[in-house]
Amino acid sequence: MKIAVIGQSLFGQEVYCHLRKEGHEVVGVFTVPDKDGKADPLGLEAEKDGVPVFKYSRWRAKGQALPDVVAKYQALGAELNVLPFCSQFIPMEIISAPRHGSIIYHPSLLPRHRGASAINWTLIHGDKKGGFSIFWADDGLDTGDLLLQKECEVLPDDTVSTLYNRFLFPEGIKGMVQAVRLIAEGKAPRLPQPEEGATYEGIQKKETAKINWDQPAEAIHNWIRGNDKVPGAWTEACEQKLTFFNSTLNTSGLVPEGDALPIPGAHRPGVVTKAGLILFGNDDKMLLVKNIQLEDGKMILASNFFKGAASSVLELTEAELVTAEAVRSVWQRILPKVLEVEDSTDFFKSGAASVDVVRLVEEVKELCDGLELENEDVYMASTFGDFIQLLVRKLRGDDEEGECSIDYVEMAVNKRTVRMPHQLFIGGEFVDAEGAKTSETINPTDGSVICQVSLAQVTDVDKAVAAAKDAFENGRWGKISARDRGRLMYRLADLMEQHQEELATIEALDAGAVYTLALKTHVGMSIQTFRYFAGWCDKIQGSTIPINQARPNRNLTLTRKEPVGVCGIIIPWNYPLMMLSWKTAACLAAGNTVVIKPAQVTPLTALKFAELTLKAGIPKGSLVGQRLSDHPDVRKIGFTGSTEVGKHIMKSCAISNVKKVSLELGGKSPLIIFADCDLNKAVQMGMSSVFFNKGENCIAAGRLFVEDSIHDEFVRRVVEEVRKMKVGNPLDRDTDHGPQNHHAHLVKLMEYCQHGVKEGATLVCGGNQVPRPGFFFEPTVFTDVEDHMFIAKEESFGPVMIISRFADGDLDAVLSRANATEFGLASGVFTRDINKALYVSDKLQAGTVFVNTYNKTDVAAPFGGFKQSGFGKDLGEAALNEYLRVKTVTFEY
Repeated sequence: MKIAVIGQSLFGQEVYCHLRKEGHEVVGVFTVPDKDGKADPLGLEAEKDGVPVFKYSRWRAKGQALPDVVAKYQALGAELNVLPFCSQFIPMEIISAPRHGSIIYHPSLLPRHRGASAINWTLIHGDKKGGFSIFWADDGLDTGDLLLQKECEVLPDDTVSTLYNRFLFPEGIKGMVQAVRLIAEGKAPRLPQPEEGATYEGIQKKETAKINWDQPAEAIHNWIRGNDKVPGAWTEACEQKLTFFNSTLNTSGLVPEGDALPIPGAHRPGVVTKAGLILFGNDDKMLLVKNIQLEDGKMILASNFFKGAASSVLELTEAELVTAEAVRSVWQRILPKVLEVEDSTDFFKSGAASVDVVRLVEEVKELCDGLELENEDVYMASTFGDFIQLLVRKLRGDDEEGECSIDYVEMAVNKRTVRMPHQLFIGGEFVDAEGAKTSETINPTDGSVICQVSLAQVTDVDKAVAAAKDAFENGRWGKISARDRGRLMYRLADLMEQHQEELATIEALDAGAVYTLALKTHVGMSIQTFRYFAGWCDKIQGSTIPINQARPNRNLTLTRKEPVGVCGIIIPWNYPLMMLSWKTAACLAAGNTVVIKPAQVTPLTALKFAELTLKAGIPKGSLVGQRLSDHPDVRKIGFTGSTEVGKHIMKSCAISNVKKVSLELGGKSPLIIFADCDLNKAVQMGMSSVFFNKGENCIAAGRLFVEDSIHDEFVRRVVEEVRKMKVGNPLDRDTDHGPQNHHAHLVKLMEYCQHGVKEGATLVCGGNQVPRPGFFFEPTVFTDVEDHMFIAKEESFGPVMIISRFADGDLDAVLSRANATEFGLASGVFTRDINKALYVSDKLQAGTVFVNTYNKTDVAAPFGGFKQSGFGKDLGEAALNEYLRVKTVTFEY
């Protein structure tokens, strides 16, 4: 068909291009005059194709069509007028002229929302369904017969822009082309519009967009989003006109605590919080606004409303304005379909792809003499206005958004000054707990108070989870690529390595860890863990699965591995940093956000770790206290601790929201030493299996079974080695054995040994507190331990070696005794007989079996227990599955 296209904008341009691809002849394009020397995209595209283009500022005068305009139109011989988007009034002499008449696109489901602001009113009225209509033009206002309609769901937080970009623009283009095809085929219907349900609303203007506060929160939210971005819903407050943008009803976990913002006429004052401005409807329900435009036109984060000029949009100098225009030209070259790059132009919604990000970064770096700029900066500042603000801050050297105020506790110790944060870490900031609650953290070496540490309350946990949820759903962590996520984790590992002496010193101070061991294990393995999982970030992938075909069609089924969301990590006191790293590294690599609960007695390395995440550029996290397993917005709990507490956590996870859970719990790991072993190595490793990290080791050998023929010699050598151990200050380089972690644990160890003596076990050495300040306990050895005894069944979690005999050659009997426990975390065997080693390792009921070694864990090898030692894995590829969910997607074609 011969078609005249009448309209403007990118939408008009796309319809024009698609009609030509369909084989139609566009005989003329009528569009608006150039604005500020710039032509409309529709006209530009037609001129490139040599199609006649007409730019009339008006089509009629004094109610009559202009004869010259009508004549030029009629000369084209159009058979159909297509009006994809037209802001001008077209006279009926033009509308009725073609053989097939004229069709118009309208962005609502007519007869609802007739008029020029149809998308706005779809949102303002809270319609659950939206869409567009293509109708036959008549002399009414959007009243012509319907040709075609398509509808879509309106999402709760949709704005004019999101609804247009998601559905009305792409599907509207297809709809216009489909309508023309139906006309060409003679199949186009003419369905009279019903008058029932018809509405007409006028053009939304700034003066009519003032918020009426006497309505429910949902209605206020709809009013704000229906006027976002133009003309902008506003109110008067603080003696100025404030315009609100980016509204949401998703306030789960938000606590309305912050600075009050009195608003005349509002049911309650607004509250400026870290998440934004909380507003209230007359039903006392909340909504959240994230951006505010001040009366002078500056756009700020709502959370920064009371923070003064520093949080407002920067005023650019003349030189910076020149740079901004140069950058605007770069954006214009990369986004050729954008008529004019404005502050609100979104890089990605305008069609940019990942390769364009690289191009933008490199062009801007070249323009700004090698300024440090990264791909993720574009993702985090995707609108032109935000990008310029970020760029200018970098050029001025004041872009350190990650720099936050940290109140350190400083101590001169271990020939260095250590600086330790002591507040809660919530949403990327160190803050006091609700009510300024604190608890003491104690140095186990001498019993002195290191400092007061903020003690999280329930409201603090709610804030932390809300911050993590927002970071997962809307923040940078969810936007950057998996490879960039890995790069940030590598950076964090490098920072941990740079601070490894400080971290090891804090572990010695706070947990009593021997400094040299802390360097190698507590800190060293933590660094290795983050590097290992950083490498996994871009290797998490699903699979394609052959399924039965829906003949004659075909099917494709694939799986995707996705992060679960907000994860709660609860860590023990024996390896504060290492246990944090084992779980957190896998959690972050999978793409989740995390709220960490360190043990109350050993919080300081976790807080130092939080500081390093800021320096690494890891998106804002949280480190707080209780209630994670009960919280409805936490989707996964990773716990290391006692079996008793693990059972309670498992129950809470089930009752709250059936959250995913992995548990690494108690152990009573058996170590079987056969007479054919390398005795020197067995003694050395047997000592390590019990006394490593002062016995505060989840996989410590809780019971040694020694074959009768070597039992006495083994005990003699062990006692000889125990007497050589130096018990002392963990910061001394020659110390073998430091203090127990805290006083309550020291008391339990003394009670444990008293049980053993009372039941008749032989206390060969130790069993008492060391007579010196601090929480030191003697390395202890019991022999003649029988299966029924308390110390044979229960874990000491301390430096207590429990030795039992077994008869020479009685292999199956000792295996039966070793497995006669409800725990199954680890186990070990020493023998030179490979057949025996394989047989024993097969029969032992434990998640880890060590053969002729002990405590040999590695970041690449999965770690976790059987039975009441828990389920789920830390470390290795298997750990990633604990923090992922598998989604199945099936296509038919």
